[in-house]
Amino acid sequence: MKSKSMGILGPIGTHSEAAARYLNSKLEDQFDLKIFPTIDEAISNVAEGSIDSAFVPVENSLEGSVNITLDTLARLDDLKIVRELVWSVHNSMMIKQNCQSIKKVFSHPQALSQCREFIRKNLPDAEIVATSSTSKAAEIVGKSSVEDGFAAICTQRAGELNSLIEFAREIQDNSSNSTRFFQIARKDFESIEDPNLPSKILIICYIDGKKSGELCSVLEEFAHRNVNLTRIESRPAKTELGTYIFFFDLEMNAPKNRSRELHRMLIDESLTAVSRKTLWLKNLGEFPVIIAKN
Repeated sequence: MKSKSMGILGPIGTHSEAAARYLNSKLEDQFDLKIFPTIDEAISNVAEGSIDSAFVPVENSLEGSVNITLDTLARLDDLKIVRELVWSVHNSMMIKQNCQSIKKVFSHPQALSQCREFIRKNLPDAEIVATSSTSKAAEIVGKSSVEDGFAAICTQRAGELNSLIEFAREIQDNSSNSTRFFQIARKDFESIEDPNLPSKILIICYIDGKKSGELCSVLEEFAHRNVNLTRIESRPAKTELGTYIFFFDLEMNAPKNRSRELHRMLIDESLTAVSRKTLWLKNLGEFPVIIAKN
C-alpha cells in the first residue's frame, strides 16, 4: 500500500517539521514528509493532487494568525481540515563553537518577536536579521565564520543539523507560547479519528460589509442557538478597500444539558442561516483537536 504524503514548511529543522514528526508518532498511519519552501506551495500541491495533505501553522498564541495560511484556504476550493495540533513552542539560541561575541541574530520574524525580551535584555546591541524560517537562520549561522558573531533562534534540531551549539534555551518570552497547526487535505481524503477528542468546524465566509449590521446578524445566528465560536478572524477580501472575509471556528462539543444530536442539528441550522446572509460560504469540515505533550 502506498504511503500517504504530507507537505510541511522547510527546510528540515523548523517547528513545522518537529510538530509533524510528533503528529506522525501519534498516528496509526504514518505520513511521508515532503519539504516545501512556502506554506502556499504546500497547500497548493494538495489542491493540485501532487501530495495527499499539508501540515501548516495557522496561529501563534503570541503573534496571532499566520495570514498566508488563511488567505490560501480562502482562495482554494475542495479542501478540508483533517485535524488540528496545538504545539508548544520551544526556542533556543544557537551559535558556532568558540563564538565569543554575538553581533547578529537571525530568525523567522515570528520567532524574533516571540523572543523580543530575551534579546533586549541580553543582546541589546545585536543586529536583528529576519529570515524565511528558523532553519534557514541556523543554516546561515552554520555557514558563517566564528568571527562573524552570528546566532540563530531556532529549534535544537536545526542547530544540531548545522553543527551549532546552544547559547541559551527556552528563550521565548512566554512559557505558554504555542502554535496551532492544521493538517489540510482534499475533500475525498479519508481518516479515522478518536471520537473522544474535542472537535471544531472552520467556516470561511464573505460578508457584505456595505450592509449595516450584517456581521452582527451573522453572529446572532450562532448566539441564539448557543453555538460557541472559539475564534473569529477577518482578512481583506482583496477585491476593494473595506471588504473582508471572515473565519469562524465553531465548537462541536455540546454544552451541558444538550445532547450531541441536538447540538449538531442546531449547528447545521446555524450554517444554513448564515449561508443565506453571506455572499459565499465554505465549510472546511469537522476536525479533532490534539494537544501535543512536548
